[in-house]
Amino acid sequence: MTTPGVEDGACDIPPAPAGPAAVGMAPGARPPSKPTPTERRLHPVTPFRRAWAPVAVIAGWAVHDPDQAQEQLTRLTTTTLLIALAVLVPAASLYGFLTWWFTHFSVTESELRIRTGLLFRRAAHIRLERIQAIDVSRPLLARIAGVAKLRLDVVGAEKKDELAFLGEEEARALRAELLARAAGFAPETAHEVGEAPARELLRVPPRELAIALALTGATWGALVAALVVPPVLWLATHSVWTVLATGLPLLGAAGASSAGRFVGEYDWTVGESPDGLRIDHGLLDRTHETVPPGRVQTVRIVRPLLWRRRRGWVRVELDVAGSANSVLVPVAPREAAEAVVARVLPGVSVPSEASLSRPPRRAGRCVPVWWRGQGIAVTDTVFATRHGLLRRSLALVPHAKVQSVRLTQGPWQRLWGLADVHVDTGADKTVTARLRDAQEAAELLRAQAERSRTGRLDARPDRWMA
Repeated sequence: MTTPGVEDGACDIPPAPAGPAAVGMAPGARPPSKPTPTERRLHPVTPFRRAWAPVAVIAGWAVHDPDQAQEQLTRLTTTTLLIALAVLVPAASLYGFLTWWFTHFSVTESELRIRTGLLFRRAAHIRLERIQAIDVSRPLLARIAGVAKLRLDVVGAEKKDELAFLGEEEARALRAELLARAAGFAPETAHEVGEAPARELLRVPPRELAIALALTGATWGALVAALVVPPVLWLATHSVWTVLATGLPLLGAAGASSAGRFVGEYDWTVGESPDGLRIDHGLLDRTHETVPPGRVQTVRIVRPLLWRRRRGWVRVELDVAGSANSVLVPVAPREAAEAVVARVLPGVSVPSEASLSRPPRRAGRCVPVWWRGQGIAVTDTVFATRHGLLRRSLALVPHAKVQSVRLTQGPWQRLWGLADVHVDTGADKTVTARLRDAQEAAELLRAQAERSRTGRLDARPDRWMA
């Protein structure tokens, strides 16, 4: 015999009590309210950094119009200069103090909240699960003062939010807490997790870095231009301002391509941890970056001509979705660099030079000589293309990271039966297999679309510590 409305084998389950009694609360009692997150301020040294903003505005105006600035300076007397300094210094100090006073941050169960702004208020609510990298930067003066800067890479954000400055210990503790929370740890245990341990994979000796920069063609090109162009301009114009306006940027470019890179890439160390690859570098300004392997879209192995001939060194660059991190290894032997690449792209082996397929010889009628630097290889895991004759670059795109595939063919290429295949990635970058046979390109287009579809089904998640 069955009860009407109840199937055979089913049993009557009394409905769960609703209201306060369901959670063991007394009738009329209010549910406990969530604790209000404690707002914190930045380090007290921050006002000194922000006080330079008014001075930077004046300096920018002077650089933008040096003739007018020189004319105004010649009109000022000593008394006027002293009065201007007496007004500017307190005003800059007050500005730095007020911007620090009106800046707060707090960590809730699901967000990092940053409130800032003196005249125009800005509130940033950064969801913790959207955080993909947190970099710790310590400029020279910040290292002297014992403070650090946190820079946050957030999915979908065009630029990094930052907290500048925090005490060094506070910055590291906050970074560890945010990463633990982003990985899914409970708020009450995130403080206890601490920073995940790292294992060193590679360290670039300063001597190798200096030699590598000296063997870079861009360094010598910028230096020659900086030494040759200013004297020529002086002989042609006899204008000091013209020589300075041209020579200073050239000298700056020469310094950035050699001394600047040496200072920035000094003591480059790559370590492996559960939250990604950690990169530490810098002589004056120390930077601690994290590269989540799941967010890497493209890996490029660059081999300049002099490096290939003399040392067998390579440079490894990255395209990371939503991040400005672009260098993984500034210089290293090819074997060591490929070992690091294997950590970024698990299960991927770098194709050898012999396995790369060149375009057909008729491609030389479209691009003379330089067509020999083109090459392509497709494996079970990556789409790889090479370009460049003097400075060769091998780009590796995992099939799971391909967003779209396109085939293009200009009129001159159609005449010779050639086409280009473009592979677009999630970092808004494109890798191109150039000057392929038209039939081969059509087949490559169809096959790559299928490989990308199946690759995304088997891809690892892009979460922290996954």
